[in-house]
Amino acid sequence: MDHNPLVIAAVPAATRRGRAPSAAARAWTFWPFFMVRLEGVPAGATARLGRLIRSAGGSVEVPPRSARPGGGRTVVLGGSGTAFAGAIRSAGRIPALRTLAGAMEEVLGHHVGPARRLALRSGFLDLAPEPIVMGILNLTPDSFSDGGRFAGRRAAVTHALKMAGEGARIVDVGAESTRPGSTPVPIAEELRRLLPVLETLVPAVRRLGSGRPLISVDTYKAEVARRAAEAGADLINDISGFTLDPAMPAIVAETGLPVVIQHLRGRPATMQRAGRYTALLPEIALFLRRQVDLARRAGVRADRIVVDPGIGFGKRRRDSLAILGQIAVLRGLGHPILVGASRKSFIGGSPELPADDRLEGSLAAEALAIAGGADIIRAHDVREAVRVARLCAAVLRDGSGHGR
Repeated sequence: MDHNPLVIAAVPAATRRGRAPSAAARAWTFWPFFMVRLEGVPAGATARLGRLIRSAGGSVEVPPRSARPGGGRTVVLGGSGTAFAGAIRSAGRIPALRTLAGAMEEVLGHHVGPARRLALRSGFLDLAPEPIVMGILNLTPDSFSDGGRFAGRRAAVTHALKMAGEGARIVDVGAESTRPGSTPVPIAEELRRLLPVLETLVPAVRRLGSGRPLISVDTYKAEVARRAAEAGADLINDISGFTLDPAMPAIVAETGLPVVIQHLRGRPATMQRAGRYTALLPEIALFLRRQVDLARRAGVRADRIVVDPGIGFGKRRRDSLAILGQIAVLRGLGHPILVGASRKSFIGGSPELPADDRLEGSLAAEALAIAGGADIIRAHDVREAVRVARLCAAVLRDGSGHGR
């Protein structure tokens, strides 16, 4: 096999965050059931894989119309961890399947690996024992949820420090609205809104000491990312996943900052017209894997990458709901997962609730995201989100149902 097909693994509902059955490298072999989806598998390899997984007690399915001209086909394998261990061991002895066997073992290992850490320009951010909350700070006059409330420097810094006091470990500062239908903002205007706030906010949070929140900048423009890094930002959050400015991967690598790579199809102004998917989570995972590879080739370290499925960005309501139910699929990518569902329109239901009346729905979405494996949740209502994160973490960590 002359290429490495995409491998996506979904874990059973019983999986607990950060609780591997053992510390062994192949601890995933103890899990009762996996579904593994492979993309771009050549026809000959498909038949051989099918025989191997069946002989180990598993199953194989080739979805109808999955073949792509020159691109192989989709194969879905099912079975216990033991079945996959046997199939992988056998595949590893076949030269044409050796790369694929290694890829499957790596992906399965991500689901039961050690607690995650995000490397910073200096030091690390621990993402355990509970997921962390990223508070949202909009500097825009036209944000869908709080447009204009925090656009001034004093109001912005006051709100950021309030979120820090409520438990936000990251404050995400955005100077351009990327709501559906939004109009792009010129670089000069984005910098005019952003830099004065960073000039005051960065030293203000640094005075909070070792427990200070990190400052993230929400931008898809490489020049804004570069200037933000020079102003003291700790993280770049690119909602376009590097698709709107090809210079972004190199700039991120140059700054040494961690980066959030989000799935987006199209542009914010038109993205809701592009929200049609044949296989939603596999397509999102394929995009994210390709953009992660792009970042790695540009020199971004693997432990400085976060992935985000992009709820509400080029997605119908049914898509956003499906993402919340299948986030565990993305753990196979091997990077921390950020989910931002707070106050988004899919929560509003029918008739649609206004953005400032979506607290309960936002908290429910955040709990579902954490249960699925999200490491970071992006929220407007920080105090409430932190409480949700702590309770969810306690259940996932200690809620075995056995007395002590």
